[in-house]
Amino acid sequence: MSVRNTLQPLLNREKLTLQQKEALLGYALIGPAILLVAAVILYPVVYNVYLSFTEVPLSPDQSPVWVGIQHYETLLTSSAFWGALWTTVLFTFFSDTLATLGGLAAALLFNRTFRGRRLARGLMLLPYVAPLIAVAYVWQWVLDPLYGVVPWLFSDVLNLYSEQIDLLNNQLTAIWMVIAFDAWRYFPFAFLMLIARVQSIPKDMYEAARIDGAGKLAQFKDITLPELKYVLATVFLLRWIWNFNKFADIWLLTRNVRTLPIYAYQTAFASYEMGQAASISMILFVALMGFVLVYVGTVLEW
Repeated sequence: MSVRNTLQPLLNREKLTLQQKEALLGYALIGPAILLVAAVILYPVVYNVYLSFTEVPLSPDQSPVWVGIQHYETLLTSSAFWGALWTTVLFTFFSDTLATLGGLAAALLFNRTFRGRRLARGLMLLPYVAPLIAVAYVWQWVLDPLYGVVPWLFSDVLNLYSEQIDLLNNQLTAIWMVIAFDAWRYFPFAFLMLIARVQSIPKDMYEAARIDGAGKLAQFKDITLPELKYVLATVFLLRWIWNFNKFADIWLLTRNVRTLPIYAYQTAFASYEMGQAASISMILFVALMGFVLVYVGTVLEW
């Protein structure tokens, strides 16, 4: 079939079949969305790839200078980059693990029937739905070394240390405060995902296990966990992807924790090294794409 014969129905609208008209309508409807995605996502990604191989001058009258892989070589030999990468992995792993375990514990707890369960379940979602900037400032007030509740509890009640320690401005404690904040804020997400699956597990399985003499621990290990493994993997991997790219939560809480997104931001807008910042973003992008492929291969099984 020639090209002319293939395009003829498109050139002569009177000969279009219903199926062809529906196809053209579909393309016309998704066309604006495709253009929007290309303008908002694809173009910045492609342009960032280009910037990562150039030296961007501060003057808008000058053009970027091609430097090849120089920025990537600088990063791989930079202790600041490896420190930010280690901080990112540390923050992501512990915050993700604590949030998932907290959501699992809450799901098992609220799977039981008790008075006030609906009210308690609604209150459980407050950290997740509350405005980020509001809860970040509340945590700053709670952790303040002068009048914060947590420093007073650690020093005066538990006697863990005698001097007042600024938990958010101390390099050793700031990362753990950020981990605690993120785990507290996002464990309701894991709870919502897990409670739906927990409540769908057939009760007959637990009754049969009890008849066979299985205790609570055995029921949890042999019934609950196998039934929750795909949901747990989904929650863990999704939270890993989101936390690896986390910026606002950490930046609002403290300026003493530098992950890769914060390192890229400081490089771009504090040091004005746009090309170097673009190379950091590209490494972050490649890592996130690797996590997405793991998620697609293990959870979605595509």
